[in-house]
Amino acid sequence: MGSLLVLVGVCFLVVWLHHYSVDSQTTGLSGIVVDGSVFINGSASIASIDDDFICATLDYGPPDVCHQGTCWGNATLFTLDLSNPILLNAIKAFSPLKIRMGGTLQDKLIYHVQGDEGPCKPQSIDGLEFLGFSQGCLPMSRWDELNEFFKRAGAIVTFGLNALYGRTVNSDGSVHGPWDSSNAEILLRYTVNKGYTIHGWELGNELSGQGIGARISAQQYASDIKTLQNLLDDIYGGFEVKPLILAPGGFFDANWFKDFVDHTTQMFQVVTHHVYSLGAGYDDNLISRILDPSYLNGMAQTFSSLGSILKNSGTSAVAWVGEAGGAYGGGHHLVTDAFVSSFWYLDQLAMAATYNTKTYCRQTLIGGGYGLLNSSTFQPNPDYYSALLWHRLIGNNVLFTNFTGTNKLRAYSHCSKNSTGVTLLLINLDGNTTAQVHVSAEDSAGNGTLILQPQIRSRKSKFSRISKGLIFDANIREEYHLTAKDRDLHSQVTLLNGKILSVDSSGNIPALNPIKVRMSDPILVASFSVVFARFPSMNVTACR
Repeated sequence: MGSLLVLVGVCFLVVWLHHYSVDSQTTGLSGIVVDGSVFINGSASIASIDDDFICATLDYGPPDVCHQGTCWGNATLFTLDLSNPILLNAIKAFSPLKIRMGGTLQDKLIYHVQGDEGPCKPQSIDGLEFLGFSQGCLPMSRWDELNEFFKRAGAIVTFGLNALYGRTVNSDGSVHGPWDSSNAEILLRYTVNKGYTIHGWELGNELSGQGIGARISAQQYASDIKTLQNLLDDIYGGFEVKPLILAPGGFFDANWFKDFVDHTTQMFQVVTHHVYSLGAGYDDNLISRILDPSYLNGMAQTFSSLGSILKNSGTSAVAWVGEAGGAYGGGHHLVTDAFVSSFWYLDQLAMAATYNTKTYCRQTLIGGGYGLLNSSTFQPNPDYYSALLWHRLIGNNVLFTNFTGTNKLRAYSHCSKNSTGVTLLLINLDGNTTAQVHVSAEDSAGNGTLILQPQIRSRKSKFSRISKGLIFDANIREEYHLTAKDRDLHSQVTLLNGKILSVDSSGNIPALNPIKVRMSDPILVASFSVVFARFPSMNVTACR
């Protein structure tokens, strides 16, 4: 009998050690453990986003431009290998992914159709020209290739038009006179005749406010938008669904944007602005900014101000982040294309969503030092997997979320996507502390129901329901823990629940599978990690 008890005891110890080992490997637990509480108000949503909120950009390069260790090379709109299977599968995995074609050099681009005189070449470095680059040319043969590829990939495409065509930029950067739309008209008519679907046409890139290299006044820009509206009304006259008009695609300047919106209330559908909140790519302080909660909070003012302008103007236009790469000037290799970038990126996605931003376009899908995909190998960088998990788990409705505890833990929640319940996003910016997070949710619209996860340290505690109208069908939630390989923030390899994510030999994107956790357990957020937690049975009013 004594031997049997010893054997049982040994077996129990082995099982316990195995469970602890798996749990630690899965979540990357280490260091000090601190308690925290998340409160979710499920009575009503506070904002909403598009189904295809995640968006990525493709830029013009050019190939021989290098920043902080990364060159554009064959990752530009002109040079990108559209036959690469990883590229195709990376886009198809979103079903669909919004893609914005455009960038710094779009305003110095000519659209070249068959029969046009002269050679058609992409931009090249030229210190005497606008922004240091020569004028470029987009041949319709490349336009055909791009559109055929996007159709195969199932992408939703927007394209930035050449707002400086036919204009002269003065020495002080000012631009006078109207936009010459004749070259854009050639592209638009060609596109319609070929049957290509463009979700939206955007006019200009970073010409608002003080501009980057050139600037156009708000009233003149509004007049140019009217020209584009008239052109699209003519060309798409027989179409039941017309493409969106987007503008201005520049950095937020409250006075300029207010003046612009006030003069375009019924002319266009989307106000786009650019975000590079971390500063210059060559700055050595990028990581310290990413890990600083107060610094991350700084972008809230921009989102809030733009939201107020739109709300008070009477326009039906909505806000998009049209381009955001973290750090301008091409990003910074092993920072904006490494695991540490996911802290900034996911926090920005979630923060923008709380202010009714409908779409968020990441600079870039591929290219520069901030791509979702590696510019040379096409292998997904950490932010790719962060974006894909967001796209698959995070639904339209944004919920009020409050975290009490360490200020290094960021918390956001939405109704789940294509599923019942709520999905919670937790970001731990602390490299030494694991957060033990207890979740409660209130639904005052549902008979005053309170769903509560009690703050009990033991992982064996039972889930407590103070419930009258809500019933949990299952006491299980799903968790997705993202960590860096070897806990190295500069790593370009991501682990999901302790397993390395990588494409296979055929270029297929790996499955993103959760671990199943008892609802009664607190969520353990390891140091320097991200957790998506999906609660299928948190049946709050805002998500019904």
